[in-house]
Amino acid sequence: MHLELRHLKAIREIHRQGGLARAAEVLNLTQSALSHQIKGIEEQTGVELFVRRARPLRLSAAGMRVLRLAERILPEIEALEEEFRGLRQGKAGRMHIAIECHACFDWLLPVLSLYRRTWPEVDVDIRPGLAFNALPALVREEVDVVISSDPEEIPRVTFHPLFDYEPLMVMAATSPLAAKAEIEPEDLRDQTLITYPVDRTRLDVFSQFLAPARVEPRLVRQVELTAVILMLVASERGVSVLPDWVLQQVKDNPDYVIRPLKGRRPRRLYAAVRDEDGRHPFMETFLHLSQTEPLRLKAAGPLV
Repeated sequence: MHLELRHLKAIREIHRQGGLARAAEVLNLTQSALSHQIKGIEEQTGVELFVRRARPLRLSAAGMRVLRLAERILPEIEALEEEFRGLRQGKAGRMHIAIECHACFDWLLPVLSLYRRTWPEVDVDIRPGLAFNALPALVREEVDVVISSDPEEIPRVTFHPLFDYEPLMVMAATSPLAAKAEIEPEDLRDQTLITYPVDRTRLDVFSQFLAPARVEPRLVRQVELTAVILMLVASERGVSVLPDWVLQQVKDNPDYVIRPLKGRRPRRLYAAVRDEDGRHPFMETFLHLSQTEPLRLKAAGPLV
């Protein structure tokens, strides 16, 4: 038996319309052509699909079996056709994002909330890029965007600059370090440093500040959530170095003091995207929002 999608559509439409004439009109066929299709199916199956004496025309038991098949398969085919139509028109697509920056959730989630209003049909997902090798995954097309502060030369991949940020020290207002205008690496030698649970090479406080000075904190405590880090800092359990966009939420809180790092250099965040994907309208919108919306978090004024 050789059933085609047109056969399933014919059975479904005849059932819906209650007759050949109206079904043929919906399917943009002549009544003769539609009748020929049904006759061909019945010859293949060796059974009658309609009770022809009935008015309106109705399906036989065998015809109902074919209808159930049509109602299961055709909606999936039609959904796929609609998805492909959206892809061709640039209205839909896939944007799976890997993050090599643990604190990036603090600005990325508000960006994606805005993004979904314009591109609700885009399949958006976030994968913590620190859990796997994100850039090779981008090349293999397993993800579509990598958020990183460490650009590399990769063929057919562009690192789009998003915004600059500054790692800053946050401490309890009662900390002895609060009296200093800026923090030196040596100041952390007797401190408990609270960080995200990622490799040191991925943390600015180590790669850009402590490692070059060959300074090791007294203790390193790893904490998953930003809110918990800030709670521990306020309760004098340690100090932390966080991006400036994270510390906007506590800059006016008297429990905290925020200080710059001596010799600090602004860091830049990038979105790595395959060149062929960077031209999609939905990707251009994401890049634009990622370049502008995080800056609104810092628009209220300097932290230090």
